[in-house]
Amino acid sequence: MESFKTIAIFNYQHETVVLKHLLEQEHIPYYFENEMTLSVVPMYTSALGGIKLRIHPNDFERVQQILDNLNNPLTIV
Repeated sequence: MESFKTIAIFNYQHETVVLKHLLEQEHIPYYFENEMTLSVVPMYTSALGGIKLRIHPNDFERVQQILDNLNNPLTIV
């Protein structure tokens, strides 16, 4: 997992719940750095730099597309 790179940073643990589900659905290996520490002591988010989503560089484009879809969930026809 040393080759994994940070693709996104979140301030709160609840922001990662849906994303975890989507990544597992796509069978994309990932981990959230600082997740456990910030679940116990949320006020440390600034000191630790937030919850970092770390993925393998080969999955960067797929994960970026998932993140983009989460940021623009509504399509008005």
